[in-house]
Amino acid sequence: MAMHTRRRVEMDTELQNANAYPVPSGITMEYGTAGFRAPACNLPHVMYRMGLLAVMRARYTREVIGVMVTASHNPEEDNGVKLMEGMGEMLPVSWERHATSFASAHLGELRTQLSALLRDCPGTESSSPAQKYHVLIGEDTRASSKMLAQAVSHGVTDLGGTFKNFGLVTTPQLHYLVASHNSEGLIGEPSLDGYYHKLSEAYKALMAQSKPQPGNEGSYPLTMDGANGVGAPKMAELLSYMKHSLSVKIINNGESGKLNHECGADYVKIGQRAPKGLQMREGRIYCSLDGDADRLLYYFVDKSDTFHLVDGDKISTLMAIFIQHLLKEAQLPFQVSVVQTAYANGSSTHYFEETLLLQVYCLPTGVKYLHAKAKECDIGVYFEANGHGTVLFGKRVLDKVAEIMQDSGRPEAQRAAATQLYHTSQLINQVMDRQRITTTDAERRVTHPDGLQAAIEERVHRHLQARAFVRPSGTEDMVRVYAEAETQESADCLAHEVALLVHRLAGGVGEEPRAPS
Repeated sequence: MAMHTRRRVEMDTELQNANAYPVPSGITMEYGTAGFRAPACNLPHVMYRMGLLAVMRARYTREVIGVMVTASHNPEEDNGVKLMEGMGEMLPVSWERHATSFASAHLGELRTQLSALLRDCPGTESSSPAQKYHVLIGEDTRASSKMLAQAVSHGVTDLGGTFKNFGLVTTPQLHYLVASHNSEGLIGEPSLDGYYHKLSEAYKALMAQSKPQPGNEGSYPLTMDGANGVGAPKMAELLSYMKHSLSVKIINNGESGKLNHECGADYVKIGQRAPKGLQMREGRIYCSLDGDADRLLYYFVDKSDTFHLVDGDKISTLMAIFIQHLLKEAQLPFQVSVVQTAYANGSSTHYFEETLLLQVYCLPTGVKYLHAKAKECDIGVYFEANGHGTVLFGKRVLDKVAEIMQDSGRPEAQRAAATQLYHTSQLINQVMDRQRITTTDAERRVTHPDGLQAAIEERVHRHLQARAFVRPSGTEDMVRVYAEAETQESADCLAHEVALLVHRLAGGVGEEPRAPS
C-alpha cells in the first residue's frame, strides 16, 4: 500500500497590515453571543484579526462569511463586531475560542495560530492557492464604524480574501445578504433591493387578506423610535416599497440626538417609559428598535396614561395565538411550541401551558440556543424579553400548507388561512425542502439541482481514495450524506464539505451542517 504523509502547511503571507494593528497592553476580550464589544478606541486590532478569522472561516466552510461592525444597544462611544455564518447564523461556539484567542494574539502568536487553523481546514492540501474567500461587511451609524470596518478589510485582504462593504445596513439585513448570497438566490436576490422586495411583497400579500377591525379604518400610523441608529433610514427605504400598505412615523431618526441615548429598545424596556421626544397618546401604537435594528419592542398607554410594554414574552403570545388560530382555520394538526429562557415572565409560561395548551421549552440565555430548539419544532416561536426573536416553520407544515393552497376543492376559509400561514412564513425567510434533490444511478448521482453533482465531484477529487453521494431521506426531514476516504479525518472533512454544498445549492435543506468534531 502506498504511504501518504500529510503535507505541513504554514502561513507564508506577509500579513502586511499587521504592524498597524498592535495589541494594546492590558486589554483582553472574550467573544460571546454578542461578539466583541468595547470602547471603540480599543478595537482596531480586534477588527483586523476578525478580518483574518473571517477568511479562515470562509476557507473552512467554503461559504461567504459576514462581519457586522456594531455594538447594538451600547452607547455611541462603544463599538463591536460579530461574525455571521453561511446561512446567516451566528459563529459556532467551537470557533468562539479562536476569536477570543486571535483578539489578544501578538504577531508571532497570530502566525502560529493561523498556521494551526489552516492545517485543520478541510481540503487544505489540494485547494488552489489562488482560490478567493469572500467576506461581506456591514456597518452601523457610529462615527468609528468606517475606520473599524477598514481594519476588518485589511485583515481580509492580508489573507488573500476579497470583501464587499455594504456600508450602512441593519444586522438583519447583513444576515439576509450573507444567506441569500450563499443560497445563490434561492432565499432571495442577494442585494438590499432583494431584501426590501421580498419582505414588502410578503407583507402586502398578507395584509391583503386581513379584515380591518371596526373603528380602526382611520387609525393613526405606527410611530417608530429608530434609536438614532441605522434602523431609521433603512425603514424609510423599506416604506418606499410598501406602496402605502404600511404607514410609519419615524422619530429619533439620527438627524439629531445620540445613538441609543434616552431612546431605543433597551432604554424603553429598562425604564418602562417612552423614548425622548415622544408624547404618547391613548389608542396609538409605538415601537422602538435598538442601534442595529435587531431588537423590536412595542408599547402603548391606556386611558389613565399608564405605560404598557409589549416585550418579547407578549410578542410570543400574540404570534402563538395568531398562528394557532390560522392552524385551526386551515384544519392543520400541527403543534405550536414556544421556546423561552429562565428570564421569561412566569405568567407567560403559565398562560402558554395552561390556557393555550402549547409546548414550552426552557433553554439557556442566548438566541443561538433558542433558535436551534425552535428549528426542531413544527412551528417554533421564540422572542427574548429584549425583543430578539422570530418564528420558524417546519418543513412538514409548509408542505401541507402548500397542498391546501393548491387544492381548489378545499373550503375557501381553509385555503385562505393556509395562504396567510404561507405569507407569514415568507416574512421569515423559510428554506426549501429536501425534495429539491433528485437522484439517479441507484441514488449515487444527483440530477437536480443543477451543479450539485459537479460540485460534489470537485470536492471528492481533493481527497485520496474518496467518494461521496447524497440522497433525500425517505422517512425523515433531512438529506443523507455519504462520504468515504483514505483516513477518517479526510472522510469527515469530505462529508462536511458535501453537507455545506447541499445546504447552499439545494436551498438550505434541514439543519445547518455541523463541522466534524
